[in-house]
Amino acid sequence: MLAYWRGRFYLEYLSDPVSESVPPGQTLLTSSGDGRNWEKPRVIFPQYLIPDGVYKPGGEYDLPKGSYSVMHQRMGFYVAPNGRLLVLDFYGICPHSTDLPNDGRGIGRVVREVYGDGSFGPLYFMRYNRHAGWNESNTRYPHYKESKDQGFVEACEALLANKLMTLQWWEEGRSPDGFYAVEGHKALSYYHLPDSKVVGLWKWSGAAVTADEGRSWSPVVEVPTLVMAGAKVWGQRTSDGRYALVYNPSTRNSHRWPLAKVTSDDGLTFDHLLLVNGEVPPRRFAGLYKDFGLNYVRGIVEGNGSPPDGDMWITYSMNKEDIWVSRIPIPVRHQVDTPVNDTFDAMIPGGEVVDWNIYSPLWAPVTVVDFPGGQRSLELRDADPYDYAKAERVFPESSRVTVSTRVLARQCDRGQLYIEVVDGRGQAAARVLFDADGAIRARNASEFGTVHEYKPDVWYDVSLSLDAYRHRYDLAITGMPPLRDLMFDAPVSTVERVIFRTGPERREPMPETNPRLEQDRPGADEPVEPAVYYVNFMTVR
Repeated sequence: MLAYWRGRFYLEYLSDPVSESVPPGQTLLTSSGDGRNWEKPRVIFPQYLIPDGVYKPGGEYDLPKGSYSVMHQRMGFYVAPNGRLLVLDFYGICPHSTDLPNDGRGIGRVVREVYGDGSFGPLYFMRYNRHAGWNESNTRYPHYKESKDQGFVEACEALLANKLMTLQWWEEGRSPDGFYAVEGHKALSYYHLPDSKVVGLWKWSGAAVTADEGRSWSPVVEVPTLVMAGAKVWGQRTSDGRYALVYNPSTRNSHRWPLAKVTSDDGLTFDHLLLVNGEVPPRRFAGLYKDFGLNYVRGIVEGNGSPPDGDMWITYSMNKEDIWVSRIPIPVRHQVDTPVNDTFDAMIPGGEVVDWNIYSPLWAPVTVVDFPGGQRSLELRDADPYDYAKAERVFPESSRVTVSTRVLARQCDRGQLYIEVVDGRGQAAARVLFDADGAIRARNASEFGTVHEYKPDVWYDVSLSLDAYRHRYDLAITGMPPLRDLMFDAPVSTVERVIFRTGPERREPMPETNPRLEQDRPGADEPVEPAVYYVNFMTVR
């Protein structure tokens, strides 16, 4: 669902009005020059009106007049050997909410070209589901071979000859003509090993190997150490010659979090389970099959481009509502061994926040900005009624440490900024809160107590000195006497991260949370008045 072509990222995703696989469906495409700022999505495959009296294997059935199809795809892009960029999708049929668009009864796979200027070529069918009764005579778009553009036809035929790329189509097509070398498994992801063999990964922990580019495979086996349910797994060789898998290490199919990553030197033995994204914001709208968490993870498959930064880029759907993109720096690091003395002056405004982990929703962005007065700062801006902005900095793990930072709030009558020092599992030892009523509060064991007031547009130096042997910390803030021996919030033995977050820590959903939301959350699709905070520097010693 993600590609990099001619200096731009391209991202494709399907969209239904409310629920998954409930028509009418369409597919949207967006692009970006930097992977952070995306253009307004455009319809790449429009809603498809189904003809009356459609055919079903084993007999006829009628849909209500004016019924529409839904979209379904596991593979969105193909950069052809001749340089053409193809985008693909599949028109499926769901007569009832319990039906599936990927059961082989759908209409067929469609294709069109994306041109260098961002415009789109005509829409064609690449493969009809002929076994389900669909062909040139009863569909709305012509076959790709009818195109007068020979370069487009060549690109299509190169894709059809690529048995690795096209094996991702099996679950929607399910044709009995021998086109697919492996049947019965969904959502293939694959990568090449140094000996030119290819590892294939499927849903439900399936894996196999091919030595002939996908024409034949070893038996698909369940990998017992790849703990997952029906969510997807993404595997790729990274730019440093190593390998990575990204997936939800959860056995609960309706609770798809966190999104995690393991790495490998040889593409066969993986270790170091690390967090990519553990955030699960409140689901905003009721709907069918809207699993909690980070769904449908996909990256840039071999041959579909390589971003110049050499990093790993992946995309996924949060709660099956919002589309997210994560950039994972390569090489992957899971700890910091050097002192932290961060300013933001050398960083590009709006660009990468170097060495920081950021969680940046569209209405709660985290960005480097030119602060008035000439100094660059990290801005956390929050206008989201149900989500927050978050930035965290990892530092060398320590039992005794002093964290110093400088913060400014643009307002003191709304919003919250939490500053937390936490251990490797995210358990907070010390917490400071710039609260919505103009008060600065600090956590002392289980209580937040008011320690100072703050004013808008005023910089405050904040220093926290932690001693994990005593489970105590000292707090100093501009304009107030230092506080001594505040008790840790959690009895951690070491700390290794500082978190800045524009809202309280989330406790929902939990594994026991009912996956069905019966009503929409009020005001979920309207931003609120923003609360804005700045971080000028941070040191850890």
